[in-house]
Amino acid sequence: MFGQTTIGTGGLESAASRTFRYEVVGLKQSRVNDMNKYNIRSSGSTFVTVPYSRMNEEMQRILRQGGKIVSITPLTPDEAE
Repeated sequence: MFGQTTIGTGGLESAASRTFRYEVVGLKQSRVNDMNKYNIRSSGSTFVTVPYSRMNEEMQRILRQGGKIVSITPLTPDEAE
């Protein structure tokens, strides 16, 4: 069914509870991302955990800050915590 996926032991999870991890390279520290809870190194990868409902907004934010998304990985409920 649209908006649902099978995760873990076979239970159905709604789209609202799905979480993804972005691996991002090329972000630079600036005033905009100084509000984040973490520093950004322009030379290394940064991992950002995003709920399904905010994926598009987060992609746009990363691209505006000069980053490149290298990979997007779905997380199981245990990994998201």
